[in-house]
Amino acid sequence: MRMKFSATSSILLVLCLLYLILYIDRVNISTSAPLIKAELGLTNGQLGLAFSAFAYPYAFFQLVGGWLGDRFGPRRVLFISGIVVVLATMATGFVGGLGALIAARFALGLGEGATFPTATRAMAAWIPEARWGFAQGITHSAARIGNALTPPLVALLVAYASWRDSFLVFAGLNLLWIIPWLWVSRNETRPRAAAADGSAGRQPTPWWALARRMLPVTCVDFCYGWTLWLFLSWIPSFFFDTFHLDLKGSALFSSGVFTAGVLGDLIGGIASDYILKRTGRLGLARRGVITAGFLGAFVCLLPVVLIHDLTVDAIFLSLAFFCAELIVAPIWSVPMDIAPRHAGSASGLMNLGFGIAGIVSPSCFGFLIDVTGSWAVPFAISMGLLLLGAALAGRMRPDQTFTGPVLAATFASGPTSGSSAALPRHQTPQG
Repeated sequence: MRMKFSATSSILLVLCLLYLILYIDRVNISTSAPLIKAELGLTNGQLGLAFSAFAYPYAFFQLVGGWLGDRFGPRRVLFISGIVVVLATMATGFVGGLGALIAARFALGLGEGATFPTATRAMAAWIPEARWGFAQGITHSAARIGNALTPPLVALLVAYASWRDSFLVFAGLNLLWIIPWLWVSRNETRPRAAAADGSAGRQPTPWWALARRMLPVTCVDFCYGWTLWLFLSWIPSFFFDTFHLDLKGSALFSSGVFTAGVLGDLIGGIASDYILKRTGRLGLARRGVITAGFLGAFVCLLPVVLIHDLTVDAIFLSLAFFCAELIVAPIWSVPMDIAPRHAGSASGLMNLGFGIAGIVSPSCFGFLIDVTGSWAVPFAISMGLLLLGAALAGRMRPDQTFTGPVLAATFASGPTSGSSAALPRHQTPQG
């Protein structure tokens, strides 16, 4: 028992490091944005296009990456993804104009696109089901630690070197992660790990039936993703431009906002698992926390739109980010709840919504700032999407397990082959 716990914990620890480093790679450009914008002579709209370039391949590879994770296993897919991320991050340090910056961010999206669905596939295989909410919460908390560490770390590196050198340092961090991942995934001994090496993923994925089943979750994830991309892409520039802070000052306030997300991710996962344990109601455990997160973020953004004060805005942006991050662990648990046999593909379908939001949100936000000269308008649009997300959350059914046309045919009393099915959670087939 001790060996199993140790192996599971090792996998979870290395996945936490992965999430931390990947989100450093996403936030480092937004922290350096004022310097990049000035050196390359970019407008807010052009900078938003560069931010969005990451999301185009990222959105596409939610589907491809999820399937690759199911088909070939997390070990190989995360290794290849890690190499691409290293090269793309390094290339960002050498860009000379808008086109090169867009290309580097596009390449980073290629590398990161498969990572989260594949990591979810690893959790479904290696983490006990009762701890799925905690696993998603702790890994995404690590991601927010990366968010919080990045602004002051970039400011420090810029002070002693340059923004270009900072990307080379981060590329080295990515390269270092690959070594422990190859080690722990090679030595994993849990019985369920057979599913993680790709052998269980040879079963064809019923894409159309699974996509229809996951559509409400995809829509909810889009609403959440819009707000997260807003924070990741524009919060450092918000403090820099609105309150005329220097890079160190904007980095400090941005770090405070992102730190609140660490607690939100962790508490959201713990709360979801606790509700499930106390009530046995999977729908309440997932949907209840997600809805509370959306509504809480909406309320906390109201003072940011209505009041122009550095302290007030910093506090309520932090609270809004905390509430929004309550959503993460339960929504990432939903694909594993709905389709544990296709967890990579299902999480990819869900996170397609997040990827699409990443295409639209940063560029629209920058465009609206240029056109209106106000930060209040794009914030108000984001608040509307938070309300929409809360309403759509009720459409998700994590308490009904997707069986798919192949699996359903094995049950004599179930649906006929060629149709998809949903079983109540307590009737989930085992094996």
